[in-house]
Amino acid sequence: MRILYIDIDSLRPDHLGCYGYHRNTSPNIDQIAQQGVRFNNHYATDVPCLPSRTSLFGGRFGIHNGVINHGGVASEPFIEGKDRGFESTLSQTSWMACLAKADLHTATISPFGERHSAWHWYANFNEIHNTGKRGMERADEVAPIALDWINRNAAKDNWFLHVNLWDPHTPYRTPSDFGDPFADEPLPSWLNENVRQKHWQGAGPHSAQEVNGYDNSETTYDGDFPRQPVRASNMTEVRRMFDGYDTGVLYADHYVGKILEALAAQNILDDTVIVISSDHGEALGELNVYGDHQYADHPTAHIPLIVRWPGVTDSQAGRADNALHYHFDFAATMIDLLGQPVPDIWDGRSFATALTEARELGRDYLVLSQGAWSCQRSVRFRANREEYLCIRSYHAGHRDFPDVMLFDVKNDPHQTVNLASQRPALCSSAMEMLDRWYAEMMETATHPHDPMMTVLDEGGPLHIRGELPAYLTRLRETGRSEVAAFLEQQYRTEIT
Repeated sequence: MRILYIDIDSLRPDHLGCYGYHRNTSPNIDQIAQQGVRFNNHYATDVPCLPSRTSLFGGRFGIHNGVINHGGVASEPFIEGKDRGFESTLSQTSWMACLAKADLHTATISPFGERHSAWHWYANFNEIHNTGKRGMERADEVAPIALDWINRNAAKDNWFLHVNLWDPHTPYRTPSDFGDPFADEPLPSWLNENVRQKHWQGAGPHSAQEVNGYDNSETTYDGDFPRQPVRASNMTEVRRMFDGYDTGVLYADHYVGKILEALAAQNILDDTVIVISSDHGEALGELNVYGDHQYADHPTAHIPLIVRWPGVTDSQAGRADNALHYHFDFAATMIDLLGQPVPDIWDGRSFATALTEARELGRDYLVLSQGAWSCQRSVRFRANREEYLCIRSYHAGHRDFPDVMLFDVKNDPHQTVNLASQRPALCSSAMEMLDRWYAEMMETATHPHDPMMTVLDEGGPLHIRGELPAYLTRLRETGRSEVAAFLEQQYRTEIT
């Protein structure tokens, strides 16, 4: 068994052709989708980067493993304490440990562990190839290492190769000689001039006036990334965001094609399991977030999953699965399909039987969490044949959000209309699901502490700590005194 897992950072499904995007961003990925199964409702449990991959590769929610932030106590896994044996629980139950028990040799080509000091993430990989630029790599810098690995190992059986591409992540970095493939193509229609102007009067890190953080400095990335906008001052700059992101997707896809060609040249493409996914999606204007991943919302937590598994999906070419799944549910499914038991400690559940029988078997609802830019938990659920996401904010990341928001993600995937006041019964139902999930999590927890409360006690998510006083001044200097007054009142404990 040979398995190739392509992990493209910040990749949102609705910007891929196989998920219905109007731009031709992903011809090679689309080809794999035509040959396998596309999952339409696949979500990362905990976002963004560090929490997501920690959860995926350990099989447990952030509330169980302790990692929901990018800094502070909740950026490190819970310590096992006096009952830890010679080997940690993670070393025995990680995704890679389970693959090793199935006699697979595991390798990763990724700088992720170094980027986030996520040394726990390396657990049980046989080979670690750090590409060395802490997530600032382009696909042309990662793919040669993958191609070399494939050429050296193609004749071997029983391996799992994780290849991590970063190109859609800001700053948009596709080299200039790749051109502007989408310059003459229409933008997504929802973000028009009226929406942009409304966003311009809003606030928050990576909002329209501060696309790169809390200011609009041209030097944020030292001027080395001409595709990266710094403010959405007009629709030309909005186009730079969409074109920069989509060009990054196309550039990653181009090198996905080269990796697939290498498998074909070694005569193993048809026999290799191909999986394409991501750690999280990306907000491209949604909730006034321009090119970042700050909430437990649909654009951020919704991720692609495309699986072409010879002998399993052969008769399902082009099928779309609409069941609700967490990302670690597929990790559990892979373990199951390889004939290994899913560890009892895992929160991930296998849907292997449903996959082999071409039927849908998912969760009744999902709970998604964010703790690095905001403190939120959301519930992704269905009611009356509609698709909803209800977000509960404990710290809204310096934005003027109400505590509860409700969005119809089927008819309003860009979250333009908050339905909470119109559908209070749905909000109540969602909060009941959240309470039920929380009770189940704490009942099965190995540690009695909710890391979300730890983040709040420390002063909030890492990326917003200490930023508010200077930002209030900027807001008032740029004609946004009203929103400054709201934030000053809402977050008064952060002002010293």
